Amino acid sequence: MIAFFANLFGYILNFIYNIVQNYGLAIIIFSILIKALMIPLSIKQQKTMKKSTKIQAKMKEIQFKYKNNPEMLTKATQELYKTENMSPFSGCFSAIVQIILLFAVFYLVRSPLTYMKKVDAGITDKYTKVIRENNLSTSSAYPEIEIIRELDNIKELKNKTSEETPEVNSEINDDEVNSLYINMDFLGLNLAQVPTRSSDWKAYIIPILYVLVSIISLRVVNSTNKTKKNEKTEENNDEKSLTKPEDDFDPMEQMNKNMNMMFPVMYLFVALIAPLGLALYWLMNSLLMIIEKLVLNKLLKDEEED
Repeated sequence: MIAFFANLFGYILNFIYNIVQNYGLAIIIFSILIKALMIPLSIKQQKTMKKSTKIQAKMKEIQFKYKNNPEMLTKATQELYKTENMSPFSGCFSAIVQIILLFAVFYLVRSPLTYMKKVDAGITDKYTKVIRENNLSTSSAYPEIEIIRELDNIKELKNKTSEETPEVNSEINDDEVNSLYINMDFLGLNLAQVPTRSSDWKAYIIPILYVLVSIISLRVVNSTNKTKKNEKTEENNDEKSLTKPEDDFDPMEQMNKNMNMMFPVMYLFVALIAPLGLALYWLMNSLLMIIEKLVLNKLLKDEEED
């Protein structure tokens, strides 16, 4: 299923690329388009999360009241979901669809020759072999990005005399090489380049921006969750609760703090060993996620007030 969507998105990205003739610009436009298409799913998921937060207090009452009676606990829980017109699996479908689409886009950006240019696997395998046998590159994590990055070197191999590299010359085909070309130049950067394997300091700009935007994204999400928690606490104070008083220690909050410290380090590490084209997509996705979160929170808040 992921490959199906990756192929489908490949047609869209290729269409955009043929218009703008720049892979970086195509990635930016494509990211905005995909995020726009996913807005209905995001709205549905956001509404479900808000609704789930509101019934948590009632759920705790039921769990405390029937803690020694599993049968009544199950029955009361089902009645609660029925009364609130909710399902225990509400929001799961939206989340699963979004995950599938995100992985599909990752596949597409990771392997643009297969999913965007629709190049035959036999051709990409052949030129990956040419790169390995001639020591043009030693990395194998992103073979198709390597091919795009080393096209000039592959052409040089072709231009060498047949006495020097007779086998290589017979393998390299001009039409095939031309079909592998994608314009990766973006604002003076080569998006096929890997930062840790580049001597150009500018190769670190996109990964650093990605990490900074990701940190902001985490703060926005945590700020939203904190607001929801405060609203829930106020509701609990207004009602006579049957639950035990909550401890000051919140395991979820502690876990979020740990994640806030670990994730930026992980993001930086991944971005530094990935091609800049992937890092640019991740950067755009994080930036659009912040905008989406802020806009949806505002719209849903206004909707509740009305």
